Amino acid sequence: MARVPDMTVEKLKEADRDLLKRNIALHRALTNSPNGARAFGGLGQFIRYGSVLDARLRELAILQVGWLARSPYEWSHHVKIGFDFGVTEDDIRALIAESEGRDSTLEPVAKLVLRAAREAYAGPGVSEATFEKLRAHFDNERLVDLVLVIGFYCAVVRVLASLDVQVEPGYQPYLDRFPLPG
Repeated sequence: MARVPDMTVEKLKEADRDLLKRNIALHRALTNSPNGARAFGGLGQFIRYGSVLDARLRELAILQVGWLARSPYEWSHHVKIGFDFGVTEDDIRALIAESEGRDSTLEPVAKLVLRAAREAYAGPGVSEATFEKLRAHFDNERLVDLVLVIGFYCAVVRVLASLDVQVEPGYQPYLDRFPLPG
């Protein structure tokens, strides 16, 4: 059970009701702090709609963070979202293999993106060696966007865990199809 109440549109001030236009559990928890929710959503919106980073690679980076964090909410949501942006079931199986130290059929740039996400998640950040290899595939804008994606979702999974935000029933099938390790 979430540690803060689920907010509803009716409970919010008129000026803050737009914060629940996407009425998901994370947003219902975050809108307990409307200003915080708005700030959080600003970077999320940039990542989804303003970043120049390839959307499939972005989603693979997010999924890698969700997998490492064992975040049911993040993982289930971004399996679904990833499918909308070109991630395939084979990509997800490959991400799991790469996470377990096994080789996969992913293309080299996707493997580098996953490595960068694993390194940043483990801390303190993406290694110099991995960053230099990424330079062969990305310009500076895309490099910064990738780091922002990874860093933001490292924060997202900690917010989800700290607030104990639960997976909605509509996303449970994605978690069932690709379960997180115990």
